Amino acid sequence: MNIGLCFPELSSQEQEKLLKQSMIESAITMVEMPGFWCGNSDYLLSRLNDPDEQRALNSLIRQGKGVIVAGPHLGSWEICGLFLARIAPVTTLYRPPRYDALAKLMAQGRSQTGARLVPTDASGVKALYKTLRQGGMVAILPDQQPKSMRGAVFAPFFGQPALTMELISRLAAKTGAPVIFCFAERLPRGKGYRMHWVQAPEGINDTNAVVAATALNQGVENCVRICPTQYQWSYKRFRKHPDGKTNRYAALK
Repeated sequence: MNIGLCFPELSSQEQEKLLKQSMIESAITMVEMPGFWCGNSDYLLSRLNDPDEQRALNSLIRQGKGVIVAGPHLGSWEICGLFLARIAPVTTLYRPPRYDALAKLMAQGRSQTGARLVPTDASGVKALYKTLRQGGMVAILPDQQPKSMRGAVFAPFFGQPALTMELISRLAAKTGAPVIFCFAERLPRGKGYRMHWVQAPEGINDTNAVVAATALNQGVENCVRICPTQYQWSYKRFRKHPDGKTNRYAALK
């Protein structure tokens, strides 16, 4: 469904091929997760290749305004989190799963290299602002559909209207912190991972919410186009529609 909406220029055969590849990558992601939460972080990070040696990120950190890292659900976002905390102290917005045992395991795994996890509520947002004002780094998944219209606007994502968070743009506008996108591409045949650092589009800190959200989604799209097979296409990104009635996934129920 999502692949058809986002890549209408592909033939049905090409869309089917991308779907199959995406399903394989999604399965690998699920199998990998327990290893990232419970495994040896030194070994895991030794398998991560960063050819740019995070030069772009280090340059932003030296500006002293804090840094907002936007990491979409692409490739291995778990190893990204471990890696960021090794570069500098990082505060990460975290939405725990419903099951307490799983939430505890996930929290312990994601914080093992020093990341500070904060909840997706007012206290968590306050902690993000404080971190940035102190010149620190925050990490946020930018491609989750907000639960409500509060603090969100519709903006195009692959040409489709998608309810998009305003949090990242507000953080950037109010603190002056720059935004950078990153993801870890899974390399073939178990050869490890490769970090990608992607410059944020202009306008991501615009005070016009739609302009800023459009730039945010464009940043995610720029990342996805690098390795589209590794994006989480199973996520129902377009559940809500501007008309309040259209359900693009109704036929899938």
